[in-house]
Amino acid sequence: KMAKTRPSRSRFPARPVPRVGAFFDMDKTLISENSGSLYLKYLYDRGEMSEIELARGLGDYLRYKIGVLDLRAWVEAAAGPLAGRTEESVSEEAREWFAERVISKIYPEAVDRVSQHLERGDVVAIVSGATRFIIEPLAERLRIAHIVCTQLGVARGHYTGRVIEPVCFEEGKVYWLSEFATQHGVDLARSWFYTDSITDLPLLDRVGHPVVTNPDPLLYLAARRRQWPVLLFNPPR
Repeated sequence: KMAKTRPSRSRFPARPVPRVGAFFDMDKTLISENSGSLYLKYLYDRGEMSEIELARGLGDYLRYKIGVLDLRAWVEAAAGPLAGRTEESVSEEAREWFAERVISKIYPEAVDRVSQHLERGDVVAIVSGATRFIIEPLAERLRIAHIVCTQLGVARGHYTGRVIEPVCFEEGKVYWLSEFATQHGVDLARSWFYTDSITDLPLLDRVGHPVVTNPDPLLYLAARRRQWPVLLFNPPR
């Protein structure tokens, strides 16, 4: 009689199941105001910025909102004064700013959304055009382990004043999040992205669950045309 043979097992390990991501823009999505404007006003109140510099910075923000600001040039100009400063000193200043000016601006509904995704085991990240030292205190407050952001050059613990291309904005934001998704085994087609800005339309198109949050007028219209869900958070008290 012929011996019975067992079916052979594959020599190759099973592929890991792709993970689900939950990605949150920062300004007007997790917090009710623009972090850049809050930081400029903080520096002005500390005497580290003149009225002219403050007015110029707020004017740049308005140009950004209507889509006429050269963001790459603006980020490079903003990074220049950091040259020579240590990461530690800049982060310490940012934490003081966050405690004084930002904590009260966090949307409670956003906190709930983040908590829900964390409890589900999703890979949660803040995805923003801001820099790490601006975002990090908020990420720690919300227990978010990952940050995808505009990256600044650092050498031996000191900022160089240079910006690492591309800036995390529009297609640059898609680039950096795609890199993150590859590194962390995240399937963008099964993932979520929350944002308020029409400039994030390229990234909204890449995820399976776009969620328009406190949208600007152009994004609101786009969301209605595409039948995307729209969330409107109550102002923090």
